[in-house]
Amino acid sequence: MNEDIKFILDSTKEAMDDALKHLVKQFSNIRAGKASPAMLGSVMVDYYGSQTPLAQVANVNTPDGRTITVQPWEKNMIQEIERGIAYANLGFNPMNNGETIIISVPPLTEERRRDLSKQAKAEAEDAKIGLRNARKDANHEIKSLDDASEDQQKNAEIDVQQMTNTYVKKVDDIFDVKEKEIMTV
Repeated sequence: MNEDIKFILDSTKEAMDDALKHLVKQFSNIRAGKASPAMLGSVMVDYYGSQTPLAQVANVNTPDGRTITVQPWEKNMIQEIERGIAYANLGFNPMNNGETIIISVPPLTEERRRDLSKQAKAEAEDAKIGLRNARKDANHEIKSLDDASEDQQKNAEIDVQQMTNTYVKKVDDIFDVKEKEIMTV
């Protein structure tokens, strides 16, 4: 196999892996019934004048399926953490007992489950768009190769299409699992 084609296929596989990783990360931010520290992954806290991720200023735990506890490393950060959680607009109502912040995660309503399912579907579609863009870029690069025969180019395009189909199936499988998780009461 032509070295240039091999390089294009490897970089395309890497781009598709990245799209899959991004999808999994986005899905971890979509809550599905039970509490998870990842639910607070987007929370930023004003830490002495700079916006800092919550995980860098506190321990975030889930003692049970309906509760998230946030224990700041410095007691004077409790108000800032509460403000950060409220500002993140996650729909949580944080309470503090002077040392820790306790968040009760309410059960999801049927309507909210449908909305989260739509959000997950949109994320899956974005991942598929990323896969198709990687395929388009790879095919463009393959066509622009001067030192590869027409047959090598056609075979490489077929390989790229098969890789794309495989990754689209993976995205669909990951979405199906997430949708089932969201819709399960």
